[in-house]
Amino acid sequence: VRELVMNLPWGFTILFCLTMGLAPFVPVPHLWEKLKMLYSGTLIRPIDWFDFLMHGAPWLLLILKIIFTVTGNKVSLNR
Repeated sequence: VRELVMNLPWGFTILFCLTMGLAPFVPVPHLWEKLKMLYSGTLIRPIDWFDFLMHGAPWLLLILKIIFTVTGNKVSLNR
């Protein structure tokens, strides 16, 4: 997993977050809406979970890329 994430260019990862991670932009980003639903306990329908995972994946990739970059070879997701 580490090698796959580290091979993604920074520009692509950031662009992926700004487009897919925040779309649709109006009235509020979809991910923000899904996070509020998760917090309130109303994230129940399968389509809502799919949206949450789809719009959250770019941010997860960015977070992993930052962690792997900062820690170098110290952190590995492989067992």
